[in-house]
Amino acid sequence: MKTAFLAAALGLTATVSIGQDAPRFFSETYPSHSLGPAMQWYGSLGGEDAELDAATRELVMLGVAAQVPCDYCVYAHTKNARAAGATEAQIREAVAAAAAVRMWSTVLNGMNYDYADFTAEIDSMHAGSGK
Repeated sequence: MKTAFLAAALGLTATVSIGQDAPRFFSETYPSHSLGPAMQWYGSLGGEDAELDAATRELVMLGVAAQVPCDYCVYAHTKNARAAGATEAQIREAVAAAAAVRMWSTVLNGMNYDYADFTAEIDSMHAGSGK
């Protein structure tokens, strides 16, 4: 049961039962009265209605984890991404893409670049795409 709950808690499946034992790293750190609902919500990200496949979702989570930064999350989402079939090259690319977003965010915000000018330029770059 712990394995099923752990898989659900880490976004690998949406099958979560409040009655299952949570892994210690969750049960010893999260308020017990809301642990079940939190794990159900988190597990639902990988449910049958999910639009992202497990590898893509874990790569997104890894990129965010690297930027937060959170050693625990980086470790877990790297393991999860590999388990979901992500390659080492995909893992490197996800982390590099996250770094690129962080870098440009730093530059644009640090230079107080005009947001209206920015959105207008982005919109013009996508003008012919219909989206």
